[in-house]
Formats: sequence, structure tokens, C-alpha cells
Amino acid sequence: MTTIASRLQAVKARISEAARAAGRTPGEITLVAVSKTFPPQAIAEACAAGQTDFGENYAQEGIEKIAALFELLRQRNASPEGPLLRPVQWHHIGPIQSNKTRAIAEHFDWVHGIDRTKIAERLSASRSDDKPPLQVCIQVNVSGEASKSGVAPDTVLGLAQTIIGLPRLRLRGLMAIPEPTPDPALQRSRFRMLREIRDELLRRGVALDTLSMGMSDDLEAAIAEGATLVRVGRAIFGERGASAG
Repeated sequence: MTTIASRLQAVKARISEAARAAGRTPGEITLVAVSKTFPPQAIAEACAAGQTDFGENYAQEGIEKIAALFELLRQRNASPEGPLLRPVQWHHIGPIQSNKTRAIAEHFDWVHGIDRTKIAERLSASRSDDKPPLQVCIQVNVSGEASKSGVAPDTVLGLAQTIIGLPRLRLRGLMAIPEPTPDPALQRSRFRMLREIRDELLRRGVALDTLSMGMSDDLEAAIAEGATLVRVGRAIFGERGASAG
């Protein structure tokens, strides 16, 4: 078993344990392996270990990896010794620059990070009719940090209603990247805020099924508060180099 495969197994065990502790089933939670700064070969190792959802933060880097991974998997599937691998889903995570919307709409399956009407409109206009609708989540600033991307909690409903009216987009839910803290109670309170916003939107008739929250250091707290999708990088791929940030 490769190092990536063993780390992936360990993360899945954490997810299962956290789900059971919260009275939930592990199958309710999707794991997105965040592969930014890591090469396609590392992603292919995770694919061979059964991982199918991958996240990237930078559009151009992600697009290059999508093409490279496709070729790697094609070669493996064509080889008698290679494993038969399942299709991969690509998630773009975090803030989006206006000039990147077309590339993201053309290459990614999910977007976690819409925080402006302009971005939603551009993604909608750029998504091809021959592709499935782009699955999107609204990013909410649950920490109140001025430097953090995401909409204020009291403006989520308006943006959600706008996205629902746009063609070729499907609003799936909400996403947050809270300020890091080692305090489990504070972790849970911020994730709880996102869940409560989701619950309020459901009461207002907005159909949502996704809470994208929780990373390597706080996925247990996120799952306890209802996360349906966790985004994990370091715990699967290892520490990023100094140049990666």
C-alpha cells in the first residue's frame, strides 16, 4: 500500500468514526481530496486507492492536472496490469476571479465558492449546454473576517435565489472555510452557524443537500454539525512545500 493510499484509508476511518459518533452513517459524507500543488501522479495514486473526488484551488493548475490525469488513467485502463478506475469528479474550491469563470465552467464539475452574483452569472453563461449543470455552493463567511472570502450570513438568501434562476447551474448548498482554531467548541459553533443558515433556507423553500465544510484539522467537528462533504488535503497528500503556501 502506498503512503497516499494508507493516509487516504486513515482519513476515511476518521470520517467513519466521526459519523458514527454523531449518529450518522459514513455514506452520507463525501470526501474531496484537495490536491493543489501535488502532481498528477499523486492524484493517480489516490485514484488507484478508490478516491474519485478531487479539489483544486487554482483554475489553471487544476485544468492542467485534469488533462494530465486523464492521460494517466487512460494509459492505466489500457494496460492489462492497470486497475480499472472510476470517473473522477473535479471540484474548484475558493474565490474565483472573473477572468477564470469560462475555464472553470468548461472543466470542473463542482464549484465551492460563489460569493458574488457576477461570478454566478459568468459561470452560467460559460457552461456548455452539452454538459450536466455545474454543481455549485455559496461560500459563507462564518468567521466574520474582513480578509476572508464569502458572503455575509444575512445576504445568503438573496444570492441563493439569484443562482436558482440561472440556467446551467444547480445550487447544491453552502460552503465555509472558517478561521483556523484549535478550540473544538469554537470549531463547532462556526460549522453550526452554516448548518443553521442552511436550515433557514430550507424553511424558505430553497432546496439544498450539501454542507461543504471541514478540513484536515477539523473534519470531526464539521461532521458533528452536519457536513455532507469534507475537503481534505494535507492528511492525504502530506505537507505542501514552502513554495506552495
